[in-house]
Amino acid sequence: MYFCNFTLMITVSNLFVKYGDRVLFDNINIVIKNKDRVGLVGRNGAGKSTMLKIIAGDMLPDGGDITMPSESTIGFLYQEMNLPKGKTVIEETFTAFKEAISLEKELADINEQLEIRTDYESDAYEKLIQDLSDISERLAIIGGGNVEGEAIKVLKGLGFKDSDMKRLTDEFSGGWKMRIELAKMLLQKPDYLLLDEPTNHLDIESIVWLEGFLKHYEGTVILISHDKMFLDAVTNRTIEIELGKVHDYKANYSKYLTLRKERREILESAYKNQQKDIAQREKTINRFMAKATKTKMAQSMKKQLDKVERIEIEQEDSAAMNIKFPPAPRSGEIVLEADNLSKSYGAIKVLNDVEFKMDRGDRIAFVGQNGQGKTTLSKILIGVENATAGNIKLGHNVQIGYYAQNQAETLHSNLTVLQTLENAAPSEMRTKVRAILGAFMFSGEDVEKKVMVLSGGERARLAMASMLLKPFNLLVLDEPTNHLDIISKEVLKQALIDYDGSLIIVSHDRDFLGGLTDKTIEFREQKLHTYLGDVNFFLDKRQLENMREVEKRDKHEKQKQVLSQAEIKELEKEKKKLQRQVQYAERDIEMIEQEISEYEAEMSNPDFYNSDNSAAILEKYNLSKETLDVAMERWEKTQEELDNFLIEHSLT
Repeated sequence: MYFCNFTLMITVSNLFVKYGDRVLFDNINIVIKNKDRVGLVGRNGAGKSTMLKIIAGDMLPDGGDITMPSESTIGFLYQEMNLPKGKTVIEETFTAFKEAISLEKELADINEQLEIRTDYESDAYEKLIQDLSDISERLAIIGGGNVEGEAIKVLKGLGFKDSDMKRLTDEFSGGWKMRIELAKMLLQKPDYLLLDEPTNHLDIESIVWLEGFLKHYEGTVILISHDKMFLDAVTNRTIEIELGKVHDYKANYSKYLTLRKERREILESAYKNQQKDIAQREKTINRFMAKATKTKMAQSMKKQLDKVERIEIEQEDSAAMNIKFPPAPRSGEIVLEADNLSKSYGAIKVLNDVEFKMDRGDRIAFVGQNGQGKTTLSKILIGVENATAGNIKLGHNVQIGYYAQNQAETLHSNLTVLQTLENAAPSEMRTKVRAILGAFMFSGEDVEKKVMVLSGGERARLAMASMLLKPFNLLVLDEPTNHLDIISKEVLKQALIDYDGSLIIVSHDRDFLGGLTDKTIEFREQKLHTYLGDVNFFLDKRQLENMREVEKRDKHEKQKQVLSQAEIKELEKEKKKLQRQVQYAERDIEMIEQEISEYEAEMSNPDFYNSDNSAAILEKYNLSKETLDVAMERWEKTQEELDNFLIEHSLT
């Protein structure tokens, strides 16, 4: 039994793993120390999950050794978990305390013996005292005593509500079941916590909570994640797995990227200098070999040269997708409108009388806890699912591209990669199918692979490739970054930044969403809460909201009690007036920006400055830019007035 009286360390020695002809790990060595916070990074298929399975003892390598203290404990969160049925959330979570319950029983037995034993000088009595100390220390670490309070605290941190505690685990989706398993693991406080993509099924607020928990975790954390912000917040060490080798950096992810670049630059410089020196020496040797008097010296120089340790430039996996969305056909000014929209599944109401409006060019992020209706509203808006009540109006010439959360799972497993895209392609795009596949890293024999043998990342890329077969002006993406590695996510993000249509994106990936959208809609308590900024703006505002939550709720309740119906109606009237002023200001900005674009189009003509009216257009252009500055100031002022009004009166 482990009671923290030894040094924790995992030693990986000469690890070798081979799949067919492919070497996954080529005699690699790693030492992981106590309280290390390690991020395993690398491309999809590099071997990150395999590494965790080997460390956990779930898989044996073809060669090499993994050693760690025999008394140490391991918690391993797989990407896919199965919970037993028939228990409530809190009952299943309590199974995490088996060790604590067992230790408390041992402690009670020892105390009982100490009360009746009188052999104070014996070795047996001394052992009881030592066991008492060790068990008490271990209980302090894993949290004996207030097990229910600890369990509820962690479950709430991961997004469960009080009303969820007595619900059966059978009622929850796979993502929520994974949260229960994660809660159990965190409560068990193993010496080594191995986490494979822990944020995949967490909403943004739960991810932020988990970051805080792991920062203060007493044991060692080894995790795989494609969430850069999560890696930066949690890890202090990055181990890169690339083409069978590992590179170890004592830094979080962002710092690792800088150090990695510096290391390669130094290596390349040293390689060039060495190659230059070798070439010079070989030239001298060859010249001396041609002279009988210098042959002996040349042979001596060659022996010295042969002993030089050659610098090798490691191969780098630089493969990346090359995505460019087709130009968006022009849609009407209003893309989507929804009035008094409600959605229920039996007795469970997901959306209650919500309003939604999307203008051309809007870029909107849907955020909030899982189960709050983000995916549901996305499907209703594009006609994939019906609302229980309310009206949906699609704008003029709106053409929709939709990527579902489970899009990769809908692919036909018996078709090849090429057949999948050919079946989805309209006739005019058939000749471009192979080029599109190449842009998504499917080339050569890869296109003949069957879907059933593709990895999660490959399936996601194939599903995304099929979206480029037709033009669209409204792109709706539901969790598009699941299964994509960090490089692929960055490529997709840049393609979306360059995309000139309207965008709705459901995601919990803060780094991916940052700067990508200009409006964030939070789904909470069956309603939509709009924030005019990206996800970072939303998080700042939401944190402020949380700090004032009780105060605001009390204030709102008092207002309900004190204000008359007439006063409430007057407040609503004032709110709508301010909202109209903001809308008018935004419309003015859009019109002025359109004018400026038209002037700039004229000015880009090579003959513009030779024309008679160039001076007049330049004057109008400069005047429009000044007008835009004034309009922007007016918008900022009206928006600030609206925000202050909403805060003052606790309105949304």
